[in-house]
Amino acid sequence: MAEGHETRTSRRAVLGWGAAGLALGGAATAGAVAVARGGDTPAADDTEVPFHGAHQAGIATPVQDRLHFAAFDVRTDDRAELARLLRDWTRAAERMTTGRPVGEGAYGGTAEAPPDDTGEALGLQPSRLTLTVGFGPSLFDDRFGLRGRRPAALTDLPAFAGDNLDAARSGGDLCVQACADDPQVAVHAIRNLARIGFGRVAVRWSQLGFGKTSSTTPDEQTPRNLMGFKDGTRNIAGTDTAALDQHVWVSQKDGPAWLAGGSYLVARRIRMNIETWDRTSLQEQEDVFGRDKGEGAPVGKAHERDEPFLPAMLPTSHVRLAHPDSNGGARLLRRGYSFTDGTDGLGRLDAGLFFLAYQRDVARGFVPVQRGLAAHDGLNEYIQHVGSALFAIPPGVRDRDDWWGRALFS
Repeated sequence: MAEGHETRTSRRAVLGWGAAGLALGGAATAGAVAVARGGDTPAADDTEVPFHGAHQAGIATPVQDRLHFAAFDVRTDDRAELARLLRDWTRAAERMTTGRPVGEGAYGGTAEAPPDDTGEALGLQPSRLTLTVGFGPSLFDDRFGLRGRRPAALTDLPAFAGDNLDAARSGGDLCVQACADDPQVAVHAIRNLARIGFGRVAVRWSQLGFGKTSSTTPDEQTPRNLMGFKDGTRNIAGTDTAALDQHVWVSQKDGPAWLAGGSYLVARRIRMNIETWDRTSLQEQEDVFGRDKGEGAPVGKAHERDEPFLPAMLPTSHVRLAHPDSNGGARLLRRGYSFTDGTDGLGRLDAGLFFLAYQRDVARGFVPVQRGLAAHDGLNEYIQHVGSALFAIPPGVRDRDDWWGRALFS
């Protein structure tokens, strides 16, 4: 656990870091083998993302290659125990994001007790691991005395035309977004936070992702989604502080005070009808998106980043409907990932987009954009929203005395 004179959770006391393992299926271990190093040896600076700051890492941070996202239900009704969990998670995250093992490590401790760390990330670099925590609307019920501190903007998302949401893949009291360039590092982080929370929280649902579908670094090549089209061309850059302040970060005047410097996250699992799409003509595919498939240029333009002329596109084109000019200037910071989860029993690929979007105000961001898309987007023939969640993302952990959600519980 953390060094110094901070409160420690004994590995012998109620198995504080969690005695039970977490079964995680489908975690790929692709990627180059990193340089091995000892448990507390500092990692190379270019593999670390600073954990402390005014905002949580994993939002404006350059998007990593892999994702493991998990939503949790809180099992305890004890407010102090929930706050203690968030402190424990923070201390563990501080270590894991620098490549150090959790607590006393995966070996060398008391032989009769389970190790504090599961060990699969030993010898791996931090791989730019970021951990981002959020609070769902259901956390603000009567269990913890937080009802009066619930942000007015943190309301359940409305139903959208065409939704086919699975309750088992939606909602959650808490969420953790783990992003890294090594899938094993991301899975290790979620696995160990779940172990720490054993008895206090339980995983409600989770999603593995690969192949980022949006970028916060527009000077790099724009990634492509599983339909083969460039995605996120107009995404907010992580270095555009003015756009971040306007569209992403909650301000003091937005309220409540504990959320200032934070954001709101919409997570949507979007299933793609891959087989139908693959039998669709190139012309129709390009009409659906409003961009050409090769360069990614908008209709009638030559280059990807040319300003689109919306009237030249079909009224049902995705780019036209999602463009800020069609939505009162609304912009989202997207950090989505592709996913494939095997087949559905009928031989069809269970694949699509795990959509992640950060914004300052959901009512002026995701909701109006999605209403327009749900009603008119030609892409709806080939996709379906099957999972959904909304979380308030608290501000960053300022220093070693701070922890996730401290201002909420103060």
